Amino acid sequence: MPAEGPGALTGTGVSPGVGHGPVHVLADSVPEPPRGARHDGDAVAERARVHAALEQVAADLTARGRSAFPEARDVLAAQTMMARDPALAEAVDALVDSGTAGARAVYESFGTYRAALVAAGGYLAGRAADLDDVRDRAVAVLSGIDLPGPPDRAGGPYVLVARDLAPADTALLSRDTVAALVTEEGGPTSHTAILARAMGVPAVVACPGATGIAEGVRALVDGTTGVVTLSPSPADIEAARTAGDARNAALAEATGPGTTADGRPVPLLANIGGPADLAAALEHDAEGVGLYRTELLFLDREDAPGEDEQYAAYREVLDAFPGGRVIVRTIDAGADKPLAFLPPPGAEPNPALGERGLRLARTHPRVLETQLAALARAADGAPARLGVMAPMVATREEAEWFAAACRTAGLPETGVMIEIPSAALRAAALAAAVDFVSIGTNDLAQYTFAADRQLGSLGALQDPWQPALLDLVHAAATGAAAGGRPCGVCGEAAGDPALACVLVGLGVTSLSMGAAALPAVRAVLARHTWAQCGQAAEAARAAGSAKEARAAARALLPGLADLAL
Repeated sequence: MPAEGPGALTGTGVSPGVGHGPVHVLADSVPEPPRGARHDGDAVAERARVHAALEQVAADLTARGRSAFPEARDVLAAQTMMARDPALAEAVDALVDSGTAGARAVYESFGTYRAALVAAGGYLAGRAADLDDVRDRAVAVLSGIDLPGPPDRAGGPYVLVARDLAPADTALLSRDTVAALVTEEGGPTSHTAILARAMGVPAVVACPGATGIAEGVRALVDGTTGVVTLSPSPADIEAARTAGDARNAALAEATGPGTTADGRPVPLLANIGGPADLAAALEHDAEGVGLYRTELLFLDREDAPGEDEQYAAYREVLDAFPGGRVIVRTIDAGADKPLAFLPPPGAEPNPALGERGLRLARTHPRVLETQLAALARAADGAPARLGVMAPMVATREEAEWFAAACRTAGLPETGVMIEIPSAALRAAALAAAVDFVSIGTNDLAQYTFAADRQLGSLGALQDPWQPALLDLVHAAATGAAAGGRPCGVCGEAAGDPALACVLVGLGVTSLSMGAAALPAVRAVLARHTWAQCGQAAEAARAAGSAKEARAAARALLPGLADLAL
């Protein structure tokens, strides 16, 4: 890749690899409906038109969710619930009854609700962008205009550039049509970053000036360094193509169980949302499942799925990995994954700090009991080993309560998620109550730095290379090891090849990630010894910033350069 220069922009690389093509700049939103717009006087007909538009948006989001990556499904399901929110519909109806045109009524009602979210700050402010996307889709339907979105081009892959990307816009993209993604906003755990890694598409976020690139200008995007080169020379493109071909060949050779260069096993597992994700996991040689996000079975429903339906979904995954391991996370509802049938006990000014995960399950024990019963049935005679873990565990008492509930259901292997600093600091005590622990780096970063994981403006604090976060990962892994318990990582950090080596050096015993990231992580681990991973981890923890930590670790991992990663 060429060095940064006058014809280059720099952001944060969040999905490794290099892509090039003509730039398409995605418009921000649909035009605001005219102020004071009135309907023709038939409020009943106008209300019906608005309700039909909102339902059309909800149905479209639901359809996109069925075909989307698991990383996008929960967000799309939450947006679907926004489109069908009765309180918003009532606010729109009131404006329509006063004579306001449907499109303007939607815009104003959603705007009022948006202002309340922003004023609340924290987690709720982060939902404003998702609400804006639902609003714009409904306004577009009512106004009879096309919603701006990624083009369907037959002329070859293009570089998609935007201020930010809505999950509904990115959920159905593929490497066949998009060479790379570049956004002005976002961070390492933003929707764009997560989806790009799941797709295997190079991506750069937090790139100032990106939307100022002229339409059609060719760009060369390095998702590792964060450099976006404009109007690259033929030599630049050829160098990138050569490096990419060499990398792809090396990745194709990396098969089999994960291991370091000196033979230390590091099981490489896949994060999934259900049976639909098995094909990708098997294609990329996943050794099992390290995170089965079961809440995706529950989203966008008025009632919880029954035991038989859950059993079928769990058993299909267990049958896919004979001799392997499948770790299922019990329902992680609340915060950004609200469920109609699991409401919190009261108004929560900050749902991310309220009743979510295991806390909500304890408030509604019958839902958890049904899930555990279905899991026990699925595990009976299954060819894979089942582990069941609880999300958002903060104390040893909670870990003990969950382990007892699993034993009562007949489940032999239980674990807890380490997503809260208190759990990382007291990992030895929590691990003593269960059989394994698994670190969710996304939420652990959110709670460590008091930085909403969905706010692009706080993306730097969500960077998994932050030394303080690495300290907590080390504390959790060390605490688990002291009690003879394995400690995995199933957060997005595991899919970064360089960071995967650092995590192993910190004491992590298994890594779980989006299926597309498995080949690169497998190849990089196989090129470094356990001692090298440890040295890289020490260097990263000793650094003063995320940027310095990343550079220090990469300098001690020569295999990354061999793979152009």
